[in-house]
Amino acid sequence: MRVLLTGATGVVGTELAHQLPAAAREHGRPLDLVPVARRGPDTVHWRMGAEPPPPELGGHWDVIVHAAASTRWTLGRAEATAANLDPLRAALALADRDTHLVQVSTAYVGGDRNPEDLRGAEFEGYRNGYEWSKARCEETARELHPGPLTLVRPPLVVGRRSDGAIARFSGPYTMLQALVSGTAAVVVGDPAGHAEISPVDEVAAALTAAVLAAPPERPRTEVIAAGPDSLDLDTLLDVILDTLNAFRATRGVAPLDRPPLVSTDSWNRFFLPLSDRYLSPVQSQAVKLLAMFQSYTGMRRPFTPTWKVPDPATAMATAVHHWAHRRPRLALAHPEPWTRLDPAR
Repeated sequence: MRVLLTGATGVVGTELAHQLPAAAREHGRPLDLVPVARRGPDTVHWRMGAEPPPPELGGHWDVIVHAAASTRWTLGRAEATAANLDPLRAALALADRDTHLVQVSTAYVGGDRNPEDLRGAEFEGYRNGYEWSKARCEETARELHPGPLTLVRPPLVVGRRSDGAIARFSGPYTMLQALVSGTAAVVVGDPAGHAEISPVDEVAAALTAAVLAAPPERPRTEVIAAGPDSLDLDTLLDVILDTLNAFRATRGVAPLDRPPLVSTDSWNRFFLPLSDRYLSPVQSQAVKLLAMFQSYTGMRRPFTPTWKVPDPATAMATAVHHWAHRRPRLALAHPEPWTRLDPAR
């Protein structure tokens, strides 16, 4: 079985490149896995969407796993198109009607949409350019790919369930750094809102199963989530702080205080307009970046999973513990409280 893996050095691609060959051997399936990335060892280098494919990528592919993407929440519309839609079209050009396309999307494509939320008006109700581009990618794959199609939608991704390991710290890990540095003076979101996370090995397992299974006769969507068992924001914050403070206690460092929770509506309508003129440029930029988390920490309804994530609290604790061990200077930092900026100066 000849399998092309794009985004092979990314968070999901790295884990899949590790997990898929072992699973194929267990199933007695010969596997020719070709990893593709812009850079990195043991990969075919290709700037997808910006240059023609290398000659070694020609010929028939049994499966293309398209995991290449920019997950930045600050992408503008043109940036999101170049970063995510153009590479998908490049991958589709390598597929034929017998190629099973396994497209990595995001669970938030199927979540709540609100034109008034963050930059939602610019992105047709989606929270940001990343989500908008992933929705467009799903539409493009359904429209242009003539063969079997599986869409895999993970939520926010953290480290492996077993040991917390992950290729790079991004996405939800930004919140950890904000808590230990004092940047997160408050946490904005609905305390009872659903916060969906998945260990990266669960995502890779769902992708591995899709690759090794018989191609679907009709387009299939796999939603990776804990559903009704997902963490609420209040519990998620407790898990993060309990884990960090246990790490700090063993090293004689004072615990982190729990920042207050402020509802998204109250923050945007009252707190932020009143406080903005007292924030320094650095503080104001931090607020804007952390605002990107608001929609992910206050979902009104959980996702309906087809691939159930068990015990997300333990998975999150393991991920935080691994982050602390890999970033001890950050994990043991003393938060600096915010100081008021006198607007008259």
